[in-house]
Amino acid sequence: MTAKTNDALLSFGKVVALILQAMCVLAGAATLLVLAFVVLLSLGMLSGFVNAGDFELIEASPLSVVSILVMLAASVAALFFFFGKMRAIIKSVGDGDPFIAENARRLNAMAWLLLGVQVLALPVGMLRLYLANLVSGGGDSLNFSVYDLQGPVMIIVLFILARIFRIGATMREDLEGTV
Repeated sequence: MTAKTNDALLSFGKVVALILQAMCVLAGAATLLVLAFVVLLSLGMLSGFVNAGDFELIEASPLSVVSILVMLAASVAALFFFFGKMRAIIKSVGDGDPFIAENARRLNAMAWLLLGVQVLALPVGMLRLYLANLVSGGGDSLNFSVYDLQGPVMIIVLFILARIFRIGATMREDLEGTV
């Protein structure tokens, strides 16, 4: 069952995944540049170029800002790999051979990567709230909505799909062994 397909949705998916990977590279580079700026500023190494007082957030808690930037960089890196796995799955579907053990591993890895992004979002949100309250004098709070459940639901779906693909690949191998 390895008939190549020419599906417009798969082509669109490939392009979107590639664009999202490119955006991750840009976001990662920007995050690392800002991280370098914050570190240099907080160490006083940019005193001749900028006025540290203009950066109230960094002055209030440089470690919090650095922590947020490091976690954002880690999240962007995880998303880069996530979209790479997505591109590989799309390619295997386009090649007409999606039910392979490698796709089960890819889906499982995608679920773990998204779980990492979701876990990192919690301390980032708490640090953002801490910084907002530090600068504004308090009163800000975290708000949750039903949309905050999309990530965990997607993670569960990916883990389930990984198991389905693993079972499908095993069944296919068994079927090919009997023919």
